[in-house]
Amino acid sequence: MQRQKCYDLTKEDYSNLLRIVEAEATGEDIKGKILVANVVMNRVKSKKFPNSVTKVIMQKDMGKVQFSPVADGRFYNVHISETTKKAVEEVVYGTDYSHGAMYFVAAKKADSQNYAWFQGNLEYLFSHGGHEFYR
Repeated sequence: MQRQKCYDLTKEDYSNLLRIVEAEATGEDIKGKILVANVVMNRVKSKKFPNSVTKVIMQKDMGKVQFSPVADGRFYNVHISETTKKAVEEVVYGTDYSHGAMYFVAAKKADSQNYAWFQGNLEYLFSHGGHEFYR
């Protein structure tokens, strides 16, 4: 039985999804990387966010980017690992562990004000690896 893609991404969107997953989840296991990609794709599917991977990744809210690797430059300088390639492929073919998560934060690395915003404004779903996931 042949697997069928759930997402048909442009080359730019695919490349940027690889980059954001690598930048956000370096050192995470494959499930952690899949979860980061799931959040991006959940945003793409939502009417509350832009309708492409690249636009979601580059989106600004009140002048601030949504993903810290875009702000600090990691997004532009990552080396894509084989695990990240596999994770993104799994997501393109429909693997989703996210329970509808639209946000994630690396609690130990986040500044206290940003972390407090997550806790005060969103519904906590679960933790995996170094990230907490929210809706």
